[in-house]
Amino acid sequence: MLIALGGALVTAGAHRASAGHRTALSYFGGRIAAYQQATWYWERVMGAPRTETAGRVLTEMSARDLRRAATLWLRRAQTAHRRAQHPAHLRQWLCIHHYEGSWTDTGDPYWGGLQMSVSFQRHYAPWLFRHKGTADHWTPLEQIWTAERALRSRGFWPWPNTARFCGLL
Repeated sequence: MLIALGGALVTAGAHRASAGHRTALSYFGGRIAAYQQATWYWERVMGAPRTETAGRVLTEMSARDLRRAATLWLRRAQTAHRRAQHPAHLRQWLCIHHYEGSWTDTGDPYWGGLQMSVSFQRHYAPWLFRHKGTADHWTPLEQIWTAERALRSRGFWPWPNTARFCGLL
């Protein structure tokens, strides 16, 4: 009988640990997924390479490792968000915006605060264009980071008059 009782205690302890692990997996797994999505969103907006996962299966990780992974992804999300707040040419884009239009400008054939054409939007931000529509539906940072991508290959030439007025050409 003691053996049976001992066996029952072991079984009950294993069941509690399993339930505790399921709770940790549910909580930290949700946090990890949210932080990954936030990280990847900002990386995509900035045109930065996507941070890869370690390739571990969450269900095989201990509660302690799940907590560590959640903390790691939280830091990554915070870092990506912080980097996204400071585009390299922010002052220049704000100067151009000052003379172009409202961030929510819907005037055809140019949209948004940097007056981007549909072909420009499709070329430099196809994902945003597909998911949000024209630039007047994008945040100012999304518009600025799209312009940053264009700047790499075209310079400030898509905004010849205002860029010249801002001393950029």
